[in-house]
Amino acid sequence: MGQISLKTCEIEGLKIIEPKVFGDERGYFMETYNYKDYAAAGINMEFVQDNQSMSKKGVLRGLHFQKNFPQDKLVRIIQGEVFDVAVDLRKGSKTFGKWYGVILSAQNKKQFYIPKNFAHGFYVLSEIAEFAYKCTDFYHPDDEGGLAWDDPDIGIDWPLDDKVELIISEKDRNWGGIKQLKLN
Repeated sequence: MGQISLKTCEIEGLKIIEPKVFGDERGYFMETYNYKDYAAAGINMEFVQDNQSMSKKGVLRGLHFQKNFPQDKLVRIIQGEVFDVAVDLRKGSKTFGKWYGVILSAQNKKQFYIPKNFAHGFYVLSEIAEFAYKCTDFYHPDDEGGLAWDDPDIGIDWPLDDKVELIISEKDRNWGGIKQLKLN
């Protein structure tokens, strides 16, 4: 697998990728994506869209997914640090409704591969965080779905700091829980 190492997670399909970083007194170099290496790791889909966002400390985005046009995502942080979460929404999965979280940062340079049919969200731990991700399908605004970030039936253990104001969009405050999703 050339320039990356791969760690599988407790939830099948999720993967943490650690790129090989070459550093010296000038700085560093790394490949952030190489189709051959990722295909060898079982991530051999075509990414069609790259996105980037910036958020400040205390922002929680998610949990988002596309209903009819699901996306595989390859996410990473280019500045700052976040707690990144994926929730399994695959019908028939033995881990349906389970979550997995990982710290992604500009310092650790880890990437998180999230397959189709997972909800995704993150919480910003640093003063600011720039988030970049690749997707295998285009964003369809009318197809967006979401889950409550604090759904007790999922039970995500967000590393919230009670000294930091939690900032959540109105849309993200109004998503329902996973029980409602099961009914639909």
